[in-house]
Amino acid sequence: MNRITRVTPLPGYHLHLFFDNGIEGVADLSGLVGRGVFAALAQDRAFDNVRIGLSGELVWPDGLDLCADALYLRVTGQSPADVFPSLKREAKIA
Repeated sequence: MNRITRVTPLPGYHLHLFFDNGIEGVADLSGLVGRGVFAALAQDRAFDNVRIGLSGELVWPDGLDLCADALYLRVTGQSPADVFPSLKREAKIA
């Protein structure tokens, strides 16, 4: 699991993220903000109140959080199987 070590909010609901393995990049969350549980982030600059949680995830004051692994996939463009090799194992038929 990759942990986020630093986050900087950017205009247009983007986040510049730094991970503990040296990877950094920008995550575009504009497609999420304003919808469902992310609706509150579109109000009164709430998006900019992002912090890093104890497990390296992103958290906002209203209890909303985003998993560091999901954000890592978004930043790197990798698939879950690329990051978690155990997902590539073939199913064995008995």
